[in-house]
Amino acid sequence: MSAPSARSLTSVDTPYLVVDVERLDRNLNSMAAWASEHGVALRPHAKTHKCAQISTRQLGAGAVGLTVATIGEAEVFANIGVDDLFIAYPLWLSGSKVERLRALCVRATISVGVDSAVGARRLAEALAGVPVTVLVEVDSGMHRTGVSPAEVVAVATAARDGGLDVAGVFTFPGHGYGPGTARSEAASQEAQSLAEAAELLRSHDFEIRVVSGGSTPTIHFADAGVVTELRPGVYPFYDAQQLELESCTIDDVALTAVATVVSKATTPGGKGERIVLDAGSKILGADRPTWTTGFGRLADFLAARIVSLSEHHAVVDFPAGNSAPELGDRVRVIPNHVCSAVNLVDALYAQVSGDERLQTWPVIARGANS
Repeated sequence: MSAPSARSLTSVDTPYLVVDVERLDRNLNSMAAWASEHGVALRPHAKTHKCAQISTRQLGAGAVGLTVATIGEAEVFANIGVDDLFIAYPLWLSGSKVERLRALCVRATISVGVDSAVGARRLAEALAGVPVTVLVEVDSGMHRTGVSPAEVVAVATAARDGGLDVAGVFTFPGHGYGPGTARSEAASQEAQSLAEAAELLRSHDFEIRVVSGGSTPTIHFADAGVVTELRPGVYPFYDAQQLELESCTIDDVALTAVATVVSKATTPGGKGERIVLDAGSKILGADRPTWTTGFGRLADFLAARIVSLSEHHAVVDFPAGNSAPELGDRVRVIPNHVCSAVNLVDALYAQVSGDERLQTWPVIARGANS
């Protein structure tokens, strides 16, 4: 991997995404320390950053490997030397995916998700003769993919009968992305579902080596007596969602979009000020869960709210008594969903505290969606 190039702050046109490297490293080390203290393995989800420089830092901090969402992401990270990858997805192998996955299994330790007996048999047939590990996905309450704990034995048996190595179970407590007690409740449901599924498999003579769960908002509520591995994704950067969920503080946010004020007026009714930034949905992403208070936050003006997004416009309202930046000023915007924002750019700009130069960190897995 070649050394990243450096540019000055003023030479980069807005909008762009910038990483505060000091905060990034602090977040990585803090999560690694938490996992070590609680005796669980950390396998971060690389779909958040898609970046070699960050994956290297995660592995250096003690991560046992990486989680990815697609064969394409696995290929990208295998190409830079990551040799332990979990594709946390119930793959349906078709077309060239068979040969691509077979090739991956030869050059790296690969685990994949499965959530049906039919899918397990198809996977076993396609991967006959190559080493691969499977984990049965359990639905712990998000109701997206995965089976109920009562159904894991049938899926695991189909995989084992096909010659696959069934290592354990996994889930994603994505319903923990919500206000109030959602985080702790999702973590409790995660533990209950995984424990039940793992025990059922043990009672049917499966050797359970991996019980995998976790997400950034739920991880600190995870039951270390049940899970052996956790897979948070957003924690290197955090974002506006995590800020509103109180999964982090403003001092933990390590990625922002740098934008320029291109228009300024009073808000309708004249009660406050309104600005428009040159960072719209094509840099910030358009995600806005119903419980959030806007389309993102301004890192240095937390009272302000992004009230609407167009492709190249972010409309920001400031309440009465709060002065807005002037035309031409640059501001830092915290995206609602950092994974979506990163996937919209070719590179991140990384800044070390006190250094006016920006390093360019390519988003190497951008577009690796299959």
